[in-house]
Amino acid sequence: MLSQEQVDTFWRNGVIVAEDAVTPEQLAGLREVFDGWVAESRAYSEDFGETVDGRARFDLQPGHSAERPGLRRVQSPEEVSSVFASVMREAATVDMVADLIGPNLRFHHGKVNSKLPGTATEVKFHQDFPFQPMSNDDIITCLLFLDDVTLENGPLEVVPGSHLGPLYSHWHGGRFTGAVAEEVRAEVSTRSVPCTGKAGAVCLMHSSLLHGSAPNLSSGPRTLYITTYYAEDAVELSHNALPSTLTHELVRGEVTGRVRCSSYEMQLPEIPEGTSFFAQQETAGA
Repeated sequence: MLSQEQVDTFWRNGVIVAEDAVTPEQLAGLREVFDGWVAESRAYSEDFGETVDGRARFDLQPGHSAERPGLRRVQSPEEVSSVFASVMREAATVDMVADLIGPNLRFHHGKVNSKLPGTATEVKFHQDFPFQPMSNDDIITCLLFLDDVTLENGPLEVVPGSHLGPLYSHWHGGRFTGAVAEEVRAEVSTRSVPCTGKAGAVCLMHSSLLHGSAPNLSSGPRTLYITTYYAEDAVELSHNALPSTLTHELVRGEVTGRVRCSSYEMQLPEIPEGTSFFAQQETAGA
């Protein structure tokens, strides 16, 4: 699915954007389901639904209302939608990941992150790996664009090459903040670049890459279906913060019965008590 140039660029920068990650029919199906969830959210004033660990499935932006819905996160949409489950297993995205980290892949977790028009959701700079430490770091986060992602609607901002650098602490003052320290943010933000593209494209991102995003200041939505896959020979080293009934499902290849380890050191993450890590970042910044 990926050219050698794309593979080389990924390992140099830690990120690429690839087009045609889903078919038009898959994209339309995902949009239709998510639009239904937004409509459903109008009837609620607080987070709702339930995942396998008892937390809410649907995460509402502060200020959400029936007139101005702010559904910003859906946890494990594959559990409650056959459309999302099919894309998670069968989309070209999965084959792209296999081109990067090998033929044997497992599913780690999935979520929808959405910035509806005018919502203030901001994601502070962080790395994914400190949320999900495993025995090796062949872990790819796939951010599938359900809408056109532009410079105005809060695109992902990444720091190319930062996956080759240190794993930064996300603990500050004895609290797991879900973000790097302010001095790190100030330094890396000068080197960050936006990831934009048409609906149906995917941003493939290494789990150690520094990234964040700004609020959506446009009149249109910016919705991502995010799936994380990992090499079959990696083993989790902490509790999964987003567990589902599909966690660890083999989506490509075969079970090898082997484990592979890489060398690193980090403090274990804190499992969020709320619906999502958005609340962790907000609380830490209060």
